Amino acid sequence: MQVSERERYFFDLNGFLLLKGALSAGEVAEINGAIDALLPIAPGQWKGYVHGHNYGDDDGLNLQQIYEGGAAFEKLIDHPAWIEKVKYFVGGAGTFDYNHGPLFIDECFANIRGPGEAIGLHSGGHEGTKRTQFRFFNGRFHCGQINILMALTDIGPGDGSTMVVPASHKAHFPHPDEDRHSMFAEVASVDGVEGAVHVYMEAGDVLLFVDSLSHGSAERVNAGERRIIVYRYGPSWGNSRHGYQASAELAARLTPERLQIVRPKAPLLPK
Repeated sequence: MQVSERERYFFDLNGFLLLKGALSAGEVAEINGAIDALLPIAPGQWKGYVHGHNYGDDDGLNLQQIYEGGAAFEKLIDHPAWIEKVKYFVGGAGTFDYNHGPLFIDECFANIRGPGEAIGLHSGGHEGTKRTQFRFFNGRFHCGQINILMALTDIGPGDGSTMVVPASHKAHFPHPDEDRHSMFAEVASVDGVEGAVHVYMEAGDVLLFVDSLSHGSAERVNAGERRIIVYRYGPSWGNSRHGYQASAELAARLTPERLQIVRPKAPLLPK
């Protein structure tokens, strides 16, 4: 699943790609079953090495370190539907091999939202953050963070869809609606933000985007829940966003290829 010429053009232009049917129906069912086995979990509570978390502003429940939750999540670390595309956009064609630990997942979580929940507008090229930057130099992409957002339920109108502002990864100024629609603001959703578009997804679809793209979500108004998983990939020199560390048990289970993405370098200590 290499990057096509069309994908390269529209990622460069818009900052995101929608990968239809990246996960099979069987994979989606397996993942949802594995999430069900972890629930209930409250913010601040641990289930093994999976941690309940939220930001405290009606953004739903996050299950942080979700790759610790079992085989269904371990398979996502280097899933063939997106891993080559992630490599390409993080560092450029021809620069990667697993012996040099090119990638690092600095955060991975499942998110569950119900009615009334959303997340406000955040990020944007104007911030210039190295960690999330979009960069193309000398014929290659050098993106600091590529997000893989996996839909585990159908997400249509009223379901709290992810919303993005196309091409905002190249913006030099903050969005005029940011103050009113950012996280913890008056309207902590992207509903009504000028230029923002809904990304409607069927279960199994994947949204690939550079984190410097301005994004957030609509408020869910329908009954039921919206389920997604996000794996955030960057270069191997990155560090865990929240301070989580892969457990020794996970490291012992993973293939060498997956372990090198989760832990690019083993700790070097005196003997």
